[in-house]
Amino acid sequence: MPNKFFLVLLLVCCQGSLKANFVFDSTATAAYRAIFDLRLNDARAYIAEGKRNNPKNGISILLDNYVDYFHLLTSDNKADYTKFKERRSERIDALEDNDESSPYYLFAQAEVYLQWGLIKAKFGDYTSSTMDLRKAQNLLKKNNEKFSTFLPNQKSLALIEVVFGAIPSNLKGIADFLGLRGNVSNGVKRLEAFKSNIKGTKYSFYNDEVIFLLCFMDIDLLHNRDNYNKLSAFLEDMNDKSLLKTYLQGYVAFKTGKNDKAISYLEDIPKSNTYASMPTVQYLLGNAKLCRMDKDAAVFLANYLKEYKGTNYIKDTYLKLAYHYFLKDDMLGYSNYIKLVRTKGYASDEKDKQALKEANGDKPDIDLLRARLYFDGGYYSKALEQIKDKPQAELKTLRDQIELYYRLGRIYDRLDSFNAATVNYQKAINLGKNENYYFAANSALFLGMLYEQKNNNAKAAYYYNLTLGMKDHEYQNSIDTQAKDGLRRVK
Repeated sequence: MPNKFFLVLLLVCCQGSLKANFVFDSTATAAYRAIFDLRLNDARAYIAEGKRNNPKNGISILLDNYVDYFHLLTSDNKADYTKFKERRSERIDALEDNDESSPYYLFAQAEVYLQWGLIKAKFGDYTSSTMDLRKAQNLLKKNNEKFSTFLPNQKSLALIEVVFGAIPSNLKGIADFLGLRGNVSNGVKRLEAFKSNIKGTKYSFYNDEVIFLLCFMDIDLLHNRDNYNKLSAFLEDMNDKSLLKTYLQGYVAFKTGKNDKAISYLEDIPKSNTYASMPTVQYLLGNAKLCRMDKDAAVFLANYLKEYKGTNYIKDTYLKLAYHYFLKDDMLGYSNYIKLVRTKGYASDEKDKQALKEANGDKPDIDLLRARLYFDGGYYSKALEQIKDKPQAELKTLRDQIELYYRLGRIYDRLDSFNAATVNYQKAINLGKNENYYFAANSALFLGMLYEQKNNNAKAAYYYNLTLGMKDHEYQNSIDTQAKDGLRRVK
């Protein structure tokens, strides 16, 4: 009799261990951390171990999706995207068969939809992306009602608010019709609050993901160029052996005018088969070296073209190679790469569209080109030296004349010379407001920002509206989106 009792007890325990569940145990946490180090093969090994130990753990399904998400983010490989995207439905089906009483039940499904929504947008599948993001939002809202103290809800709800707030101006009408409303600034604040709230909790492992998101949001969506110290402090919290950490340190430094630091970080990036391939490192390093006029800039730009399997920045990279040779007074090299801008790559990304337009236009003025590159690297005094005494009459094309005043405006702006910046921005507007170059619209946008900083909301609104009144120019969507965000802030 006792033996029979223990046999039944053993069977019950075994069945309990096989029940579908969501367990973020030490193996799952190790896999998650490996993903955010970009040690994707290590992550796969941890996930496989987790599946052996607990075949029904729904967290393993979510982690599999994270691996695909980061593989596609870092590789930009269209063929892999086509192959992987069918996995979304399989994973949702598997998650739906799991433990409905867990706060991870709806959350994990929402994360899969959210990650695929972002990836689909990256690869241009905007309609399908929108549907996935809406599903993610609905699941997260429902989960937040059921489990209001489950902190991870807040991470993903904040991210969705940012994504819907960042929808380009040309898609805003459709987004409003579908009820897709968000606010980038509010979403970032919610994400920063989440980062604070998870300290010392069982959810603290989400810290690296939040830092990753905040860096790109701050730079690419809020366009903050003065937050280097803040973002650097965030990045110090990440694992020192993380490829993602070192890349973000280089990216943030480059985008905030700390070019020497950017080069130092990117040259010191972890290099081994342990890490995922990341051709973007070569692209960023080549650009940073070009801004410093380093002789070996072409090596890294060429490496990007060799390693990269996607569709973005190919034309832009060929243009940068052309400019590298132009600055060396190698006109044959310049001409050869200009031809490649016209014949290689795709013109879907705004940078590539602009590269094609520049390749089909006149040769750049060498002083303007040097000023532009020095400015992009944060070498503002060097940039000013190139063009401060350059007369407008010396420039042969209207485009170059408008750019002269735009570049002077940008340089004086970054040097905190308010009067000189406003004068030159206004000259760029006067010369270029009826042209399709972006210089006049961007000048009006930056004047709006300058007056907003001075708390002169009336003048800020005037210039934001002036920006929106200029049509059919380069970078229309991104410039208009920033102007509309500015108007919302000053009203």
